[in-house]
Amino acid sequence: MSTGTEQSTGAQRDGREVSRLESFIDAMIDIGQTGQIFGEHGIGKTATFFTHIGRAHPGTALVYVPAANLTPDDLLVNAPVRDPHSGELVLRQLVMSQLKPGTPFVLLIDDSLQAGDTIQSQLMQIACNWTLGEHDLRALGCVGVFLTDNESLSETSARRGDLALLDRMVTMRITANDTSWRRHLAVKYRPWDLNPVFAVWASLSPALRELLSPRTLDHLLANAKEGFPLSWGLPLIDGERLRLAEPGPDGRPGQNRTAEILDRVAEALGVPNPTTIPDPVRQVVRAALRNRWTVLLQGPPGCGKTELVRETVRAGLGREPLYFSLPVTNVEDLCAPIPSPDGTLDNLLAANFTGPGPKAIVWDEYNRPKDRAAFAKLMEITQEWSLAGRRIENLKAQIAVQNPPYHLGRKLLVSRNNIAQATRFTASLTVEPEDIPANEWLLARYGADAETVLEWWKHDIDDDGRAWITKRTLERLVKLHRKGLPLEMATVYLGDGEYAPVPLTALIDRFKGRPVTGLRELARDADLWAARLRRAAEHTDEGGDDSDVVHQILANAELSQLKKHRAVVARMVALLPAKLRATYLVGASAQQQRFWTDIFTGMARR
Repeated sequence: MSTGTEQSTGAQRDGREVSRLESFIDAMIDIGQTGQIFGEHGIGKTATFFTHIGRAHPGTALVYVPAANLTPDDLLVNAPVRDPHSGELVLRQLVMSQLKPGTPFVLLIDDSLQAGDTIQSQLMQIACNWTLGEHDLRALGCVGVFLTDNESLSETSARRGDLALLDRMVTMRITANDTSWRRHLAVKYRPWDLNPVFAVWASLSPALRELLSPRTLDHLLANAKEGFPLSWGLPLIDGERLRLAEPGPDGRPGQNRTAEILDRVAEALGVPNPTTIPDPVRQVVRAALRNRWTVLLQGPPGCGKTELVRETVRAGLGREPLYFSLPVTNVEDLCAPIPSPDGTLDNLLAANFTGPGPKAIVWDEYNRPKDRAAFAKLMEITQEWSLAGRRIENLKAQIAVQNPPYHLGRKLLVSRNNIAQATRFTASLTVEPEDIPANEWLLARYGADAETVLEWWKHDIDDDGRAWITKRTLERLVKLHRKGLPLEMATVYLGDGEYAPVPLTALIDRFKGRPVTGLRELARDADLWAARLRRAAEHTDEGGDDSDVVHQILANAELSQLKKHRAVVARMVALLPAKLRATYLVGASAQQQRFWTDIFTGMARR
């Protein structure tokens, strides 16, 4: 069983212990050997290079190359250039500009097993000879070459089995105890004492520690710091939240210990672990802008996710977000390699990525990429906040929005991901339609017609029906009603003349003026309903059918409707049983809570 204290080589530098990986890096640089490092995802392999090279080797740059994101022409390409002596165009091999930083550098090729066949051949030359094409990396200033990855075939596309290549490298397998992740988290989350959290992690079995990697633990802490559910720090893999469960004898997951372990982490921190929070989408997008997070939002189609994200980013950033819809995004929309005057291969970034102004990116339809090349470039941005090795200046947040693999029993055409990709997001939310305050937008835009369809949606159909009627569908219902067209055409068409299985008779009746009871009708007949509530109160403190009707109307009403009929709302609430009144604050947004608090305060004064 691992302990909560960090395992190290015992070596000391500047009064602190040096991890096993840090010592290995120093040794490979000293003897000029290629270092190959294998270890589980999320244990701090890459982060160790970024922190250690700058601290232990001043004046030496770290050139980071994410191999999974490379295309064949990124590292080396033949291109026509003007010969400075003859003035003629000649064909030369150009290397990527990062390999000529003008200073001694260490080359780190990350996710090296995830590169394609052509890239693997180029990596073999680098690893064996420290050359690339006609270029000697040592002459360019290279003092160290390292390749890192996880050997799991679920996360990689190749096995490195060529003895000619393996004979040129020194290979080390590491675990989480061989990096300095505890020390870095302790610094990052001051003034928390994280030793109790590390003790919880160390008490878990190896299988659970692998699932709850240091990177994922970092995300739990980030969400806990914001008062969010700790479960948001667990990744979404193929649309499902990661379960902290040990494998059984048959290899299948055993008992789900997720809730227990997250509660133990929260207890160790001395913070609550809520199951949900009001207005989750807006809150997590605002946190992303404050903290420079990458966030994943997954929810059913048509619920208004993307529009709410763009609106929230616009309000927090003071400008429009950079928006990319992945089904129509090409590599050339992000960057393109071009020969540069100094004889290197440079990359031009899309204009939107340049400039000093604050930026936030919305990746829409994240799990529907047009092609693998575009998604590979995208992965670099979400992982390292860089594009073609160039940092994107003043990038504040990245929000990825996607649909689940299945909805309403039907499979959606989305791609799969693995745990290494999924754990790149600080917060991963599953968004429900009720989490998107699109109703207020509908009311503001379409007035009484929107009120009619919302009353129908809330009162006249069941949960299955509401799942089929998205906010996008509600808007179409209003538009078709105004044009006098059949409302059925606004629902989802399933093929062969079949539409979504939702009865529209009650909605048609409402539009035709059938007597119904909503907040409008309640306000119109306020004296009648007040008398009914008084009669109910005379018989029991629990209320009656009339009390339940009024309570349901108030609970389902939008904030703008409540404010519009504030006097009537205050009058009715005072006549409802106390147990019903208490429910209005549960799970309400901050604005709703303020409204109801003012109502209750006014009751107390009276």
